[in-house]
Amino acid sequence: MSQNFKNWPILTALVLATVPIVLMYSYLVLDTVTNTEPGGILPSSFTLEHWRFLYENIEGKANIWQVTLNTLVFASSVMLLVLSVSSTAGYALSRLNIPFRREFLAGVLILHAFPSITLIIAIFLILQLIGLYNTLIGVIIVMTSLQLPLGIWIMKGFYDSVPWEIEMAGLQDGASRFTVWYHLVLPQVRPGIIALGVFSFLSGWGEYILPTVLAPANNVQVLSGYLASLIADDRNFEFNLFKSVGLFYATPVVIMYLFFQDKLMNIYGGGTKG
Repeated sequence: MSQNFKNWPILTALVLATVPIVLMYSYLVLDTVTNTEPGGILPSSFTLEHWRFLYENIEGKANIWQVTLNTLVFASSVMLLVLSVSSTAGYALSRLNIPFRREFLAGVLILHAFPSITLIIAIFLILQLIGLYNTLIGVIIVMTSLQLPLGIWIMKGFYDSVPWEIEMAGLQDGASRFTVWYHLVLPQVRPGIIALGVFSFLSGWGEYILPTVLAPANNVQVLSGYLASLIADDRNFEFNLFKSVGLFYATPVVIMYLFFQDKLMNIYGGGTKG
């Protein structure tokens, strides 16, 4: 009881800091299903008009379900590619005696240090040269490349924490290196794989700059670009519609966070051995 009493100032401060955030999100949800009289503050009537983008196309905008499918394909592809390459490259860097291994790891960190915006002109020219500009495949490749340095480093750290004895036991029993990796080592780093997968998916789902610059066409538009297009014309701006699309866009992220929040906290838990 005394310990709880000592903590009450901290709890009070946390509650006071949380109240404005809760009120903000409550008003956000409320504004998507209500109308407010001009000059008023409180909602005056219930309506689903602000969610009409779910069943009819907004004038001059792409179909929301096609855009959602593009976003899902983009985020899922980035996640699968990052996991595939990171889980194998991280294992090779952790377990195999590769020449110039330390130099390669240093290069991986240097690559991760460059923000994507500083490389956007060079990436734009390369995609135009190889014919992948304005395609979803081109943006997937670019996004995956930018995510890989961190993914490889994180997975290497998780592999470093797995005892060598597990692999040696499998090899002595006659199993191949691939069998040992797939059946014995990979299950040991499952928390890292889940965390990196969720992190990669959310990074792809929330990416705005790369799809907007490298794939601006409506047929390959993603939700971040669709949301931005709603406020591009400030002469015909529906704020409540913008809020509804924003809530639609954020809902999968919130759901994923609720399910995987414990796993996300483990993403840097694999160690940082060199």
